Amino acid sequence: MKEITAKEVEQLLQNGTPLNIIDVREVEEVAAGKIPGAVNIPLGLIEFRMNELSKEKEYIIVCRSGGRSARATQFLESYGYNVTNMLGGMLAWEGPVE
Repeated sequence: MKEITAKEVEQLLQNGTPLNIIDVREVEEVAAGKIPGAVNIPLGLIEFRMNELSKEKEYIIVCRSGGRSARATQFLESYGYNVTNMLGGMLAWEGPVE
């Protein structure tokens, strides 16, 4: 499983690198703040909404602490998606939120 730190994601965004970020937390968790531009697909819905994702794109998967995103990353990898888990989740995120 590929992994990236929250600081690396923040630096990529600051450099203007376009990223596809999927936040797998529950809707009420995301309402408290998410990485700007992240799309919310709760972990329990990944199986049903993965058709919204493209196997040609790379995605960074985020949750609160890194556990749910690791599960989502492994699941999506098993279906051939190009995904990377953000270590530490939003607890490690020091960048801006929306």
